[in-house]
Amino acid sequence: MTSLVSRESFSLENYHKVAWLGESVEISDSAIAKIDGARSGFLSLLESDDDIVIYGVTSGYGQNAYQRFDKEQRQTHARKVSFATSAAFGDPAPERLVRGIVFARLVNFIEGHAAVSSDLVGRVAAMLDEGCLPPVPTRGIGCAGEIQPLGHLFNHLSQERVMGVKENLALVNGSPCASALAADVALSARRRLDLAYRFFALSIEALRAPLEACDPSLDLLWTAPEELRALQQLRDLTLGGDPDRRSFQAPVSWRIVPRVLAQAEHTVGRLESVAESSLSSITDNPVYIPPDADNPLGRVFSTGGYHNGLAYPAIDGATASWADLATLGDRQITKLLDSKVSHLPDQLLAKEDGYIGVAGMAAVAYQEEARRAAQVTLLPGSEGGGFGQNDIGVPTFWAFNQYGTAGRALDAVLAYLGVTASQALHVTDRSAPPALIEFLEAIRSMVPPVTDSRALGPEVEILAEQISKAVVSASSTADLEVL
Repeated sequence: MTSLVSRESFSLENYHKVAWLGESVEISDSAIAKIDGARSGFLSLLESDDDIVIYGVTSGYGQNAYQRFDKEQRQTHARKVSFATSAAFGDPAPERLVRGIVFARLVNFIEGHAAVSSDLVGRVAAMLDEGCLPPVPTRGIGCAGEIQPLGHLFNHLSQERVMGVKENLALVNGSPCASALAADVALSARRRLDLAYRFFALSIEALRAPLEACDPSLDLLWTAPEELRALQQLRDLTLGGDPDRRSFQAPVSWRIVPRVLAQAEHTVGRLESVAESSLSSITDNPVYIPPDADNPLGRVFSTGGYHNGLAYPAIDGATASWADLATLGDRQITKLLDSKVSHLPDQLLAKEDGYIGVAGMAAVAYQEEARRAAQVTLLPGSEGGGFGQNDIGVPTFWAFNQYGTAGRALDAVLAYLGVTASQALHVTDRSAPPALIEFLEAIRSMVPPVTDSRALGPEVEILAEQISKAVVSASSTADLEVL
């Protein structure tokens, strides 16, 4: 069980435990005291000034923010459940992501900044113990803030419990979805990148590509830490390979592998940073600031915290990296299959021994899917369903969906790259480097070397699906061999 004490408890590591591994959470006694103290302070502030303006508490929502409520109207307004937010449908978020949103929702509560009661916080935390969470669609989300997905997730609490002032609003405001989306992508991206290293290292061995492209001397010539990590990873994976290498340089798609992987390292590192900062940030609107010397009852004011402007560009970066890696994979498949370039035996393509030339035909289509998904996510160009004050939507879910498309396409390209490299090693009667022996065995357990013509698609699909499953596995790294 993960104990939540303060904002520092909302780390990427704890996110993984709760969202991916299924751990429950407990709210510490010190946090409960702080939550209840803030609730009391907020209510005192509200009672201290009949003319105080607090969005969604003494005023209406959205386009009705100009409205003002007296004390009786505030209580009636607080108990209204807005089902208008539950308008989206299609492609429900995976369970791990929904759990992640619930976890991320708690950060606004833990130090009292949402000014809700500890009873409500306990009910939100208890959702992580339920067998089935409400479905949250990932399509049709075009609202300002995250009230649509959060309405799908939390409206049942508003029906089951008499809500106090601000509590309904605190459930659906802020940006826990963006935090969870960034964290989910960061975790899966790190695992997909781990696998990509192994597929490209296997391709380096299949071609007998010279290892100068990751020579240790480059550590003194290049300075970016991501480049140094990529060089070291590739050296470790290719160590002990065939000593008889090509006597001339490999095609560009092999020589630039370290630098393209370094770019992926950069984007994944940025994602991890954005996820960490987002998970621990207070994003409620309006936000309550507990008392200090100048404000003995605290303060409450409106912010734009519900709009996470860092998450979707960071997710876009990973999507672009997957498109670039898919392009490299497609080029390497094509060159491995071309004996004039690869200098591998013609029997790699010989129809009488099993034809795998179709690998390139399929890979180019998947590569194109990844490229098409790698479009820059921008703020919506039209007001769309927005009205009144709600004139800018948050595009994080759109970026997440594009990332998913590009990721699955890259998995397909990597699967075909692995099969082509496996075949090249088979027809030349060579082994993989020691660090890749089990990896190659895992590939061949799903797609054995081709000796007679057969349909490759169904087998490669199994391998691609295993890659996709490994990417979201509960382990710390993605391993085909343990699936």
